[in-house]
Amino acid sequence: MAGLRLGPLLRHVDGESGTSATVWVETDRPSTVRVRCGDGGPDTASGSSRTFQIAGHHYALVPVTGLTPGAATPYEVLLDERRVWPPERSPFPSPVIRTPAPGAQELRIAFGSCRWAAPPEREHDPVGPDALDTLAVRLAADPGAERPDVLLLLGDQVYADAVSRATRRWLAARRDLRDPPGAQVGEYEEYTRLYDESWGDPEVRWLLSTVPSFMIFDDHDVIDDWNTSAAWLAGMRATAWWPERLASGLMSYWVYQHLGNLSPAQLAADPLYSAVRATPDGTEALRRGCAPTAPSSEGQRWSYRRDFGRVRLLMVDTRAARVLDEDKRAMLDEAAADWLQEQALDGPGGYDHLLIGSSLPWLLPPLAHDAEAWSAALCRGVRGPRWARLAEKLRRRADLEHWAAFPASFARLAELIARAGSGTAAPATVCVLSGDVHHAYVAESGRTNSSPDGRSGARVFQLTCSPVHNAVHAVIRAGFRFGWSRAGRRLGRALARHGRTGRPPVRWHRTGGPWFGNQLMTLTLRGRSAHLRLDQARAGRGREPARLITVFDRDLTAE
Repeated sequence: MAGLRLGPLLRHVDGESGTSATVWVETDRPSTVRVRCGDGGPDTASGSSRTFQIAGHHYALVPVTGLTPGAATPYEVLLDERRVWPPERSPFPSPVIRTPAPGAQELRIAFGSCRWAAPPEREHDPVGPDALDTLAVRLAADPGAERPDVLLLLGDQVYADAVSRATRRWLAARRDLRDPPGAQVGEYEEYTRLYDESWGDPEVRWLLSTVPSFMIFDDHDVIDDWNTSAAWLAGMRATAWWPERLASGLMSYWVYQHLGNLSPAQLAADPLYSAVRATPDGTEALRRGCAPTAPSSEGQRWSYRRDFGRVRLLMVDTRAARVLDEDKRAMLDEAAADWLQEQALDGPGGYDHLLIGSSLPWLLPPLAHDAEAWSAALCRGVRGPRWARLAEKLRRRADLEHWAAFPASFARLAELIARAGSGTAAPATVCVLSGDVHHAYVAESGRTNSSPDGRSGARVFQLTCSPVHNAVHAVIRAGFRFGWSRAGRRLGRALARHGRTGRPPVRWHRTGGPWFGNQLMTLTLRGRSAHLRLDQARAGRGREPARLITVFDRDLTAE
């Protein structure tokens, strides 16, 4: 009999009609997967799909249709008509698919990034309680409590280069860790172990089965500092193990994360998905489709758009779409940048809030911004080859590879945000949602230009939340705090003068943070208002469970 190996994960829920969703599962053998909702009668919502095979693993993404808008519908998963989820005597409430009501005015989005898998229960957690796990415990204990409508995971869902002790032992039983890549994952089977460990946690597994999630990768999903520079890439290509590591990282990302970002209509039209499902073993078809040279669709290979009524979300690939030539350096290649612009400017007046999901922050502490722009200028050769070599070493050692390290892309995004946020049909806010930097903060760059009739332009925010479950060294904490200080700004301007970078095309200031710890932000959008809350996971006393403590709670659109 077929069994459920991982999942179910509730992924895409139609944010406009409220009548369809997708559910992702991994099974231990080929089977037909059926999702059955409600009482299972002839008119209830349901869907089924045959599994497809990748590298000996079996998966299905089940489109569910016929859902009732504005309802919370319990569901169960059957393999070959045998119920496998929820398990018998489950300690958690029944998973449900919540759909928006027609014309719903409120959307609640929780987001964060950088999550090490939590250790097994009763083991010491060196980085403190997992914010995602803690959210799950709170919701399971009180099913009627406020819950996010959508969960955005903004990168580093797994750490291919920083594995747990248990995974290190598992790797050592497979191969000699003295051989590259050592105690890091090297191929597809080893990636599956990371997802088993991360999503198999009972509380997180239940949470992901009942709260829709959308995801995008960052560097650790493949390797630290992925695509930092042309010199970095040349060094990686010189190793024997890198091609398989990259291929397996992208293949596993496609299976475990990217597929669920797509709507049922997009899945039906996706040629790679069709090719994988059309063969008994889709491994080679997927390998070809995920190759760096494989064609993308209109610049939209890993990026995607989701509309939730009057809210538009654009999730942007800031890793694989880079141009690394120092003379043409760009965060997004031309096709990807054009796609982002087209989506942001499509249908003026069609949204009240524009959200740009970027794993990497656009607006950094001013010192960090100037240091990254300075490093990019030196690497380009403005101070000669000796400075260029020094700057390349510093760039890779200090992770100077955010938007500021791609000055033309930083300016182009600033210009796009100004265009999207201006005019008579301007949205109320444009928010860049990011993670990566292992702390949280809120920055605002003010309003975009007002329209001729005097209507104010959009308010523009950088909302950064990281980590969900990780740590940051004390010296790095001090550095980020210093980066916002007056002294830090002065040092940054000195670097800018040395690198001849000029002033950035926008100005911004910090309005919240920095906060350090395991945390999640929740953005609540209601009409043209936007409200932000930051919750941190704190260990309980004695045998008390960890809890979420609100440390920031503010209306972003209040004058």
